[in-house]
Amino acid sequence: MAEETYSTQRLDHLGIVAGICQQIGLVEQIDTYVGSTERKVSVGEAVQAMVLNALGFVESALYLTPEFFDNKPVGLLIREGLTAKDLNDDSLGRALDMLYKADITQVFFCVAYHALNVFEIGHDSDSPVVDDGGTLVTFVHLDNTTFSLEGDYAIPSEDPRAVRIAHGYSRDHRPDLKQVVVSLICSYQSSIPVWLQALDGNRVDKESFPKIIQAYVSQMQASDSRELPYFIADSALYSEENIKSLSQVKWITRIPGTLNEVKELYKSITPEQMQESALEGYSYLEVGNYYGGLPQRWLVVFSKAAYKRESATFRKRLAEKRTQAEKWLKQLNQQEFPTQKAAKTAVRGLESQWTFHQATIVKLEKIFRYKRAGRPGKGEKPEHVAWRVVGEVVDNEEAIAQALKSKGKFILGSNELDEEQLPAQMILTAYKGQAASVERGFRFLKDPMFFASSLFLEKPERIMALLMVMGLSLLVYALAERSLRTELAQRDESIPNQVGKLTQRPTIRRIFQVFRGIDILLIKNHLGIQRQVLNLKPIHLRVLDLLGPEVKKYYILDG
Repeated sequence: MAEETYSTQRLDHLGIVAGICQQIGLVEQIDTYVGSTERKVSVGEAVQAMVLNALGFVESALYLTPEFFDNKPVGLLIREGLTAKDLNDDSLGRALDMLYKADITQVFFCVAYHALNVFEIGHDSDSPVVDDGGTLVTFVHLDNTTFSLEGDYAIPSEDPRAVRIAHGYSRDHRPDLKQVVVSLICSYQSSIPVWLQALDGNRVDKESFPKIIQAYVSQMQASDSRELPYFIADSALYSEENIKSLSQVKWITRIPGTLNEVKELYKSITPEQMQESALEGYSYLEVGNYYGGLPQRWLVVFSKAAYKRESATFRKRLAEKRTQAEKWLKQLNQQEFPTQKAAKTAVRGLESQWTFHQATIVKLEKIFRYKRAGRPGKGEKPEHVAWRVVGEVVDNEEAIAQALKSKGKFILGSNELDEEQLPAQMILTAYKGQAASVERGFRFLKDPMFFASSLFLEKPERIMALLMVMGLSLLVYALAERSLRTELAQRDESIPNQVGKLTQRPTIRRIFQVFRGIDILLIKNHLGIQRQVLNLKPIHLRVLDLLGPEVKKYYILDG
């Protein structure tokens, strides 16, 4: 009889990741779209391996994937028959090549769209309700970010579809590195990405936003008969040319503060004229407007917190500017001028450089210069007469008051003219949801525990494909979090957070931490291989019950 042997494999939270991947058919969706490669590791399986690696939160670069899976149950997490050695540089690199060839944006949309259908996101209600249990695709948020790239990339790809790695405005604050721009559309509040596109490193938002929206609309119309969502973006979307090109879709955006119309509204509308918002600390007043040949609704918004922050910053800079102005005036006080008029002109010239300060002339001193030093003799006439100005700096109270009127204010605009379809309050609520949507998605993608702060791959094509895999990782993460939160809300239950406080909105990262230390015991004997999951506690079983059978089966094994 063969000797019985024992070994362990680390499962941790990866069963949750694999369960969500299986639930949305990640492997099948990709392999169906990309096609067969007749290799042991299909493109879909390679992608699932990279997603598991990425969501392992162990700071392992993708080229270390075999090392990452060395002590993991690869057969359970991906497919029986696969081993860690199968997930090597060659299989992953070729998978990235195939993804690029198939068009990463189209592949991503295919997977994301199918995932939304599986989780019934966007089918809950036809009304524009904006909460996690409602129509999450009624509003979508669009924004761009940058990813810094190690390496020179002096020679661009020969493929015209490949992004151009170039210097540009760096949101990573790494102007020394070349970069690529990633555009992301996320559903309202959940950070669920529904569209991902890689762009040239020097692409500006103003140029890319309308093209991205139009591309997404084309895919939606080809795939679905539902009404299009409202597109929410920052002020880069708002230009006469852009809003004309997007006249067939509904949008909400921040109106640039540089427009004269905006400046006038800041001056003329006071917080006292506004009505309180359902969002604490906000008030607003709706005004009509006509810009770019199109009628719109504008919402002048005032934020108490923003006013406090912005006015404090303004006054700090005001004090700095006054100190500088006093220094300049002191230097001027030491100069001599041939006439009173010349002295006054010099003061006014200096004053013209100031916005919030003025120079008050205290007096003009007459200065006599004689041929010889010392006390002049009786009746001695001066060789020449000069003038010196004595002045002081005072605040320009009117200019300061006007500047403070704009603090804490911003203006939102929409081309939805039906107030019943889109109430003013909903415009503000939906726009503010951007911080919990696409911005949260970007923070996730750039978290050092997710991927390194800068990437390096030799080919732009593979960089594009890797960025798509990162987007799929965000999709899986966001779906797992939404699934757990939705189930807790429906059951009216709570689970403890990291400080032991009960919550219905835990982060899935916290859940991943809770699942650390879960192993699989492998028992090999004459009967074959038996598997047992170790260290499962009541909190784990409760979470698994909330996440459903597709996840639970990775931890409750048959044998």
